[in-house]
Amino acid sequence: MSEFPAKVSTRTSSPAGAPGLSSSAVDLEFLKSLFAILMVVEIVLGCLVWALIADTYYQPYPSYGWVMFVAIFFWLVTVILFGMYLLRLQMKLYMIPWPIVLVVFNVSAAVLYATAFIASAASVEPFSWPHSPDYNRRASASFFACLVMIGYGVSACLSIRAWKGYGRDAAPSQATVPNHA
Repeated sequence: MSEFPAKVSTRTSSPAGAPGLSSSAVDLEFLKSLFAILMVVEIVLGCLVWALIADTYYQPYPSYGWVMFVAIFFWLVTVILFGMYLLRLQMKLYMIPWPIVLVVFNVSAAVLYATAFIASAASVEPFSWPHSPDYNRRASASFFACLVMIGYGVSACLSIRAWKGYGRDAAPSQATVPNHA
């Protein structure tokens, strides 16, 4: 029994998918990416959608309840995902398949924002325009919902490309092409 501590060696390691966790608390390279820029656009425009509708008398219209649910739900989840990627928390949760999560999230956001945009645009009452200040807010919310839908659609395309691995070996394959000039 006295030999036991001498024969034991320990070694610490980080999880397989988490290289460089301790380098920096904030991922500044993420902020420069197209994915981060799209998330910021989705956050700002999504906030405009629900703020514009919340400022109107929308309670008698069930369609605006759906638009509010979609806008607030996806705004909150996008803020959480943005914070996670900014602080590299997804690296600590390496057991979650993040590319698939992002594909499902962005595709569902694009589809549900499409329904919210259609519901919002169909519920704008043009005959109330000169007498109701809510007309401009509802019409603006419909316009911004369309922009957010497009943003999530582009994010969905980028997420699908990242999930499938397009462009992964672009630089090495270009470096091996001989230059005949």
